[in-house]
Amino acid sequence: MAKSAVTELTDHIEVIRQEAYNEGYAAAMRAIVEFSTSGTATVTITKATVAKSTPRKSTSTTTGAPKATIGAAEPRRQTRAPAKPAGRHTRRGDNARHIAEALMTLPDRAGPAAAIKKALAEKGHEIPYTSIRHGLGQLQARGEASLAGDGKTWAYTATQQ
Repeated sequence: MAKSAVTELTDHIEVIRQEAYNEGYAAAMRAIVEFSTSGTATVTITKATVAKSTPRKSTSTTTGAPKATIGAAEPRRQTRAPAKPAGRHTRRGDNARHIAEALMTLPDRAGPAAAIKKALAEKGHEIPYTSIRHGLGQLQARGEASLAGDGKTWAYTATQQ
C-alpha cells in the first residue's frame, strides 16, 4: 500500500513536470514565431497568454492532490542595443586597391606601413596593419608594389597605362 502511494505520487509529479515542460516549450515557440514575424526584439509572454494558447490536460488522481498551476514569472523588459547604421560590405580585393591608391598619394610613392595606414585613414578607410600587410603582399605578387632594402618601406611600382 505504501509503495503504491509513493509510485502514484511519483507519477503525479512526472505528469506535472511534463505539463510544465510542454507549456514552456509552447510559449518559447510562440515567442520565436512572434519575434520572427514582427521583426521586433521585445516579446513578452505573460501568464494569460500561456493559459489562453495552451490547452491544459486534466490530471485527476485518486489522492485528490491539487493541480499545480504553471505560469511565467514577471516578464522582463528586453533592452536592445542601438542599431548601427548599415555599412557597405566591401568587395573582394578592395583593401589592396585602397592600399595602392594610398601608396600613390605618398611622396615618392613610397613609405612605411604607418604612413600607408595614415593615408588610408585620411581617405576614410580604417584597415588594420595585418590587412595592410596582406594587401601589400597581394600587390607585390601582382608586381604593383615592392619592398625596399630596409624591409620597412613599400613603394608603388606599377607602370601607368
